[in-house]
Amino acid sequence: MKFLEEYKRRLERQRKSNKLKKEKDRIRKLHKSSFLEKHMQKAGMYISKYKLFNRLFNASLIINLIISVFLIYFFSTNYGYPVIYVIIITFFLWLIIFFGLLLIVYLMFYLFLDFKIFQRRLDIEEVLPDFLQLTSANIRAGMPIDKALWFAVRPRFGVLAKEIETVAKETISGSELNESLQRFADKYNSDLVKRSINLMIEGIEAGGEIGCLLDKISSDIQEARIMRKEMTADVMAYVIFISFASIVAAPLLMALSLNLLQIITTIIGKVSITGAASSVNMPIQISKVSVDPTDFKIFALTTLTMTAFFSSIIVAIIQKGSIKEGLKYIPAFMGVTIILFLIMAKVFGVLLSGFF
Repeated sequence: MKFLEEYKRRLERQRKSNKLKKEKDRIRKLHKSSFLEKHMQKAGMYISKYKLFNRLFNASLIINLIISVFLIYFFSTNYGYPVIYVIIITFFLWLIIFFGLLLIVYLMFYLFLDFKIFQRRLDIEEVLPDFLQLTSANIRAGMPIDKALWFAVRPRFGVLAKEIETVAKETISGSELNESLQRFADKYNSDLVKRSINLMIEGIEAGGEIGCLLDKISSDIQEARIMRKEMTADVMAYVIFISFASIVAAPLLMALSLNLLQIITTIIGKVSITGAASSVNMPIQISKVSVDPTDFKIFALTTLTMTAFFSSIIVAIIQKGSIKEGLKYIPAFMGVTIILFLIMAKVFGVLLSGFF
């Protein structure tokens, strides 16, 4: 029995040692990662860059194949070109289109990573004050700083909980707590996180009362958040004015202009026919309208789309202070503007048709 117990203890120690060794290897690889891998780790994606390149390449290949099949079918069916001729042209286009499409896919992936990192940064900043308060309470209860950080982790903290778990694992595997915290602060481009972690590190090195320091940092973050909300409320009048001008006024005026142009075109057409039939010399010559209503409608849709896009960016900067944080406004502004323009064009068409 003693032999079996000793053997179990020895296996348990060996298992822990192997687990610790794997964790050290993972941390060492993490520090030696390439720029793309570090960028992916910031976004919470732990995948080999070779697998990533393979998947993006396959996605670009599939998209290009679909486009090529569509072009072959479209031109050979509608325009009567021989299939062989279309295939040869498509083959030569592959040399340009495929690599251009591949570049666009990689660019979109980098933009996705950048937005994902930004969202994770916002999630960390949102729960950081609550985490610091829990850590302060654990320190006041007599825990050392590393255990206080570990036991303050809650599932609702999301990204921050995973990052603190990584800090705790690095500390257990032999890294200094200050170095692990500094790596965590440098991982995200957040002034709030960097200032908070730097103050914490300075407090640890100075040997001061960390609990009071963390409470003070938490209260300062919450006060800054309240001041930001008050500033947003002060400029709400500008947001309302820009939103109204972009979403309501611009589609209304464009729809009215489109219908007036259609009415003027119809009236001039009737006058021209009547004048030609009577063959009477009129003192005023009425020429044909040079602007086509269809072209004006395309112009209106393009102008309204651009206006809504830039208006949503301005509103995002005023309200949130960042374009990335207000990206959700862009599709909302553009969709409402275009839909309202089409509805108003139909409404004005019905109302004005009774007068002319």
